[in-house]
Amino acid sequence: MTGTAAELINKLCASCDANAQPLAKSEVQALTAIVPEWKLSDTGRSIRREWRVKDFPTALDFFNRIGKIADAEDHHPDLHLVNYREVAIELWTHAANGLTENDFIMAAKIDQLPVELKK
Repeated sequence: MTGTAAELINKLCASCDANAQPLAKSEVQALTAIVPEWKLSDTGRSIRREWRVKDFPTALDFFNRIGKIADAEDHHPDLHLVNYREVAIELWTHAANGLTENDFIMAAKIDQLPVELKK
């Protein structure tokens, strides 16, 4: 299992199929510690991070940059934008109906994207 954010960033998301299995709770806890800005959902099946960005164009640009990573990794998050600058990203592996290492790889890669926040 991966030990640092840098190690996650350097990995590629693995292809998932209908037999994909979610990570064990201990693995989820270890990986969540590596991306501490991401919070585990109440169900334990997804992670989420929120930002309050500068403005609407900043939010859209951020989503577009996330989209490029998601397409390259073939692992697509749920993107939420409310009140024109409140951004939330949710990750989970649909095929596994829970969290896989792919979600933490994506979280670490998203964390590397600069975004201007509301001051």
